This record gives sequence, structure tokens and C-alpha cells, in this order.
Amino acid sequence: MTGLAARLLRHRTGPAAATLVALIVGVLILVAMGTLVESGLRFRPEPRLWASADVVVANRTISHTFREFDGDTTTSTVALPEGGTVDAGLVDRIRRVPGVTAVTGDDRVLIGSPAAVGHGWDTYVFTGRPLAAGAAPQADDEVVVDTRLGVAPGGRIDLVVGGVGRSYRVSGTTETGSAAVFFTDAQAARLSAHPGRVDAIGVRMAPGVDVGAVREIASAAGATAYAGKDRGNAEQSDHLAAQSLLVGAGAAFGGYVVLLIVFVVAGTIGLSVRHRRRDLALLRAVAATPGQVRRMLVAEAALLALAGSAIGGPAGLLAARWVHGELVGRGFVPAGFPMAGGLFAVPAAIGTALLVAVVAALIAARRVTAIKPIEALGEIAVEPRRGGPVRPIAGLLTLMAAGSAGAFTLGAGSAGALAGAVGMLYLFVIAVALLAPTINAYAARLLTPVLPRIWRTGGYLAGANLRANAQGMATVLTALVLSVGFGGSVWFLQDNLERQTATQSSAGTLAERVVVAPGGLSGGAAREIRELAGVQAATGVRRTQVVVRALGGIEPVGAQSVDPADVTSTMDLAVRKGTLADLGAGTVALSTMQASSSGWDVGDKAKLWLGDGTPVTLKVIAIYDRGLGFGDVTVAAETVAGHTAASTVDEVLVRGGPDAGTALATWAAARPGTEILDAATRTRLLGTDLALGAWLNRLLIGVMVGYAALAAATTMVMAALARRRELALLQLVGVTRRQIRGMVQAEQAGLLGTAVLIGATIAVLTLSAIVNGLTGSPIPYVPPLGWAAVLGGTTLLALVSTVWPVRRLLGASPIDNIGLKE
Repeated sequence: MTGLAARLLRHRTGPAAATLVALIVGVLILVAMGTLVESGLRFRPEPRLWASADVVVANRTISHTFREFDGDTTTSTVALPEGGTVDAGLVDRIRRVPGVTAVTGDDRVLIGSPAAVGHGWDTYVFTGRPLAAGAAPQADDEVVVDTRLGVAPGGRIDLVVGGVGRSYRVSGTTETGSAAVFFTDAQAARLSAHPGRVDAIGVRMAPGVDVGAVREIASAAGATAYAGKDRGNAEQSDHLAAQSLLVGAGAAFGGYVVLLIVFVVAGTIGLSVRHRRRDLALLRAVAATPGQVRRMLVAEAALLALAGSAIGGPAGLLAARWVHGELVGRGFVPAGFPMAGGLFAVPAAIGTALLVAVVAALIAARRVTAIKPIEALGEIAVEPRRGGPVRPIAGLLTLMAAGSAGAFTLGAGSAGALAGAVGMLYLFVIAVALLAPTINAYAARLLTPVLPRIWRTGGYLAGANLRANAQGMATVLTALVLSVGFGGSVWFLQDNLERQTATQSSAGTLAERVVVAPGGLSGGAAREIRELAGVQAATGVRRTQVVVRALGGIEPVGAQSVDPADVTSTMDLAVRKGTLADLGAGTVALSTMQASSSGWDVGDKAKLWLGDGTPVTLKVIAIYDRGLGFGDVTVAAETVAGHTAASTVDEVLVRGGPDAGTALATWAAARPGTEILDAATRTRLLGTDLALGAWLNRLLIGVMVGYAALAAATTMVMAALARRRELALLQLVGVTRRQIRGMVQAEQAGLLGTAVLIGATIAVLTLSAIVNGLTGSPIPYVPPLGWAAVLGGTTLLALVSTVWPVRRLLGASPIDNIGLKE
């Protein structure tokens, strides 16, 4: 049957080309995204700082075990937002373990300017590298720097640590492969943001000694012992952040893209088989067995899938390279991050395409192969008006599941809102696909008396066609609803996030001025500014994250630490319950959405983890509305002191009279790099940063929306080209070309109106659920031209992909078209 399938494909260039395009683009997307995910999964960071260590003890993740309703337990693990630290006392405990030959703790120091990471000199021994030039630092004002910082031995380098600038003499240089600075051990300990704790502990063992004792000590202290190839995971590097980004983005969008491809390919193949009912019925009538027909259709689908993979696979690898270049250029991924060659992504994409195509062909052939040969031609001569009860029942059940997903989304909080709402979108579209014949039939009954009033004879014919072809137009309706639903919901999500964040930040900032500096300001900057002439209030703000319990696990959420003294004078969080005046050590304020999703209220004890994994129990003293603009959690600066990677603040909000500007400018001039921004400039820069950070989301969403539009276009072109015989017959019985064009326009208006109404409703419900989950407001923001672009684009797509092919068909002689099979 493979040979017959290949010969038949040559005579069906239209449907074959449409299916092939859908498969090519589907494989391209799968390969490109799969390559990025594969790159993240296969990446194994090589240890640089701990290159010669046998074991590295560090605390990089936090895990929490939940007991489910059925008695089973599940463990959720997330990376610590602030990196995590371990007790410095472990160094002496590990040193006493038999077989340990060398051990040291790393006092990691974040350097603001130039951007670098500092360590104690004892840590350098574990790099296994000789100095490139010079000697080790002997005094606290000496450092060894990496050659990429561009300073030779004997020169001086200015470093901003903790928001305070200091000048150091460069005693030597090294080549570590990163922007590293090595202080004396005493100086590194003084500069550390977490006294009494170290970032990691490097251990060397005598040959043949088991590391089990070190693992036990680490485990008892809540840390992890990394050995062998895992040592690189203990080092906090840009490569690890890039790995998390690639895997996270792939996990978030990969499943949805696969579902979208299933929709598109299955719909295209199903419509192609449906348009060949006569050919397949003839095969059955001349004694072809059901198995032979199924094998032929499967062979056709498999050939198209293999051809699409042959083109889409290499194109997907090229697309992955382009995306990688963009990610590097925009700062998402370091330039040296290795990209996988698609060893697993390409076979997985090809296998998915083959599976989807074959299953779609088998499902589409079910009706043709189920009837008796003698009944085949009569059964297939007209479009079946009714299907079985399974499809509508499944559609109703799916519609109920979509409603349940919507209810879950409303109560899921910020983290689960996106996943729940996009899942709801897919469930709605699946429900529409299953109920499409019923929807089409009902819409046709409503439109039958309306269309003739506008298009006269063409409208009458259109109404009759819509009623008779309700089953056959189900795929077209689904494709249009999918296009409108994606375009009207997922595409506008990022606009809502950016707008709400900027709006809340602007409305809640009462300060007229904002002081910032590269690498942050010192923890005492707010106190110093508060004492300047004319300054009424100054609040230091540091952005961090905390880990909270969520549905089915734990998750990091955005937080801010503030100086409670003047917080009510410099920011308005739109407090709904309680008061920020009570903020202090041991207390916390929560956004409305976080309080709702965690089940906390004013007066409750909130159990959570700080960014370094330290568990705390804080009293809830206020609940506020502006969580997107200021973070879902607000704590006092003293609560997170010693539990962040640096001791700096990101900005200082300043409120004061006209004379405060001069004093503030003088203060800033004494600290090179410090800038004073007005509130409007800060909001504008925030919007720019949000847009840059959202580029990857926009790219992935754009791919999904574009593929949905491609599905709608190919489906409608196929449906239009399959009407050769129908249009020719109408011409031969006396219907004019103008009336036929009116009929087609009326059909498109009815079908498009139905699809837009349903798609827009789904889009509004989905977008409202997401926005409500993130902001607490059920009313989403749509750009002024947003809906015009979606609706106008969908209308134009429908007209171009239907009216234009029909015009071409009407240009040929009806005598020629009446004899064609398709």
C-alpha cells in the first residue's frame, strides 16, 4: 500500500501540500524548542573554583515533603533564590574527618563595580591553577584579579563592595575563566554579607578514602555534598542560571506547543481524508478491505511526516541556533553556554510528528472503513448530517473540565495562574472541536433567515450550505476559534503583566526621587540620606525572593525588604487590611493574591523560607493590593539581614522638599556611579527592563499564535479548494458567478462570526482568569489596537484563504471542474 499511497499523493498536491506545510512547521518548532531544552538538560557545569576539590559542601536547593490525601508523600524541590549558605563551623568538623587532607570555606563576596565575584585566598588553592603573574595577597588592601579585569600586577583597582568603594593594590593576576577577585581570607570574611556562614566548603580527600562521612556531616547540617561531575552544580554561575532558564521555558511552553501541533496536524489530515470520501468509498466498493484502506492512509500520513521531518528537522536546528544567538545577544545566556546538536530533540520531534500523523489518519479513516463495500458509495454520496452520541458527550465533559480549570485558576495565585489558564484555553478549544458540528448546526439555523436579507440569492444558498455541511465545517470552525483564542488571550498576557507592574509601581511610589547605583547602595545609605537637609523620608529597598508553600509543592515568590521607619511615607502598597506601621522584625506584609493562595490573614503566623533557605515564622500585619509593582511579600530589612547574597539595597526612595535636591546631589557626587532619578524616569526604565526581560516569552507566544494562524489558513484553503465540483455544478444549473461569490462571502461571514464570538469569549475568559490570578482584577487590559488587530487579522485571513481560492476556481470552466475528484 505504500506504493499506492505515494502515487495518490502525486495527484493530490493541494491537500498534500497543506498537510506537509503543517508538519514542516510543527517539526521545526519542536526541534528548535527541543534543542534548547536538551541543551539545558545535558549541560554539566565544569567546576572552576573547586576544580581540584574532591567534595564541595553547599546548600543550593530546598525541599519540602507533603502528605497527600491518599496518604502518599510527594517532595517538591526548588533552587534557593539567594544561593544558600552553610555554617562556617562545619569547616572544623569536616577537617577532623579521617582522610581529609585539606578543607576551606568560601566567603563569597559580590562586587558591584566592576561586576565580579570575590573569594578568600585559601579558596584559590582549590582552583588548581598557577598564578599568571605576581604573588598572593599579603595585606588586606591587596588582591589577585582575573586577567579579564585588565589590571596588571602593581596596578590599582577600585572595587565597590556592599555599596562602598575601596581601592586595592593588585598583587597578582590569574586566569580562572571568570571575573574573579581574591582577597586575603580575613578581608573576605569582613566583606561577607553573611558573617558566621560560608557560601561553600571545599574538601580534599586522601586517595581511596570514602566520602560517606563528609556526606553525613553535610546532610545533618541541611547541606548537600557534591562530588565528581556534580561539583560544578555547587558553583553559582551564569551558566547554571541559563540552564534553569532553558529548561524552565521549555517545560512551560513545550507541552502546550505539542498540543497545538496535535490540533493542527490532526485537523489538517482529518480534513484531507474527509474530502476524499468518494475515492475511498470507491476503493471499498471494488473490494478493498478496511485494513488495506487504513494502511494506505497511514502510509500517506507517514510519508508526509517523514518528508516534513526531512525539511523541518534541519530548519529547526537553524532556528535553534538563531534563538541561541538572540539569547546571548540579549543577555539571557552566557556566550560560552554550549548548545546541543539535537541528538535527542530531532528524533523526538520526528517521532512525535509520525505518531500524530498516523493516529490522525487512523481516526479520520474510521468512518470510511467501518461501512460495508456495497453501501460505501451511497453512504458517502452526501455529507452525514449527524454523528454518534460519543462526540457531543465528550465535548460537554471537556467543557465542564474547562470550567473546573477556570475555578482552579481563580484560586491558584500568581504562580499557578498562567499554567491553569492556558490549560483552560486548550480545554475550551478541545470542547469546541468536539461540539463543532452541533455549534455549526445551531448557528446555521440562526443565520438562515438573516443571510438572504444581505446577500439575497447568495445568502439563501449559504444558509442551505451551512445547514447541510455542519459536520464538514467542524475543522474550519475549530481552526478559527484556535486562532482567535490564542491571539486574543495568550498574546495580550505579557502586555497585562508589564502594564500592571508599571502602573502599580508608579501609583504606589510616593517618593519624588530614587537613588540608584551600579551594584547597589550600602545598607546605611537610607540612614545617611535621611539626615540630609530637606529630606523628609528615605527608604532603602532590596528586591529578593522567599519560598512559600503552594498547591502541590513549594515555589519562590517576589519579595522586598524595606526600612520600616519611613515606608508609609515613600510607598503606598494599597493596604487593604492591617497597617504597614507595624512592620518590623518578625512580621510580614503580603499581597492580596499571596495571602489568598496561601490561606493567610492578618494576625496569622506565616511559615516560609528566606532566600537562603532559612525557615522563619512571621506574623502577618498587613495585606495589600499592589503585589505586581512591589512584590508579593514585604519584610523589614532586619528580617533578611545576613540572609541575602549581598548586603546592599537596590534603591533608596527619597521624599523631601525643594532644597533636598541640592543636598542629595552633593551626597551622590561623593559616590561615583550614583544616580538620582525622578519617579517618572524610574517608571519608564522599569517598563523598558520589563519589555527586555519578556522577550523570550513574546517569542514563544508569537510562535504559538503564528502556528495557530497557519493552521486556520491551511484548513480554510483546503476546504475552499475541495469545492470544485460543487461550484461547477452550481454554475451549470444557472447560478451566476456573482451569486456564488455572494454565497461564499455569506458563508464566511456566518462561520467567521460564529468563530469570532466563541473565540473572543474563550479569550476573554482565559485572559481574565490569568489577570485575576496575578492582579486580583478580573478586567484585563487590551491595547487600543489589540482586538482590532486580532479580529481584523482573522477576518483578513479568512477572506484571503477562502475568497481568493474560490475566485481562482470560478475562473476555470465548470465543465473542466465537474469531472475532477477534488
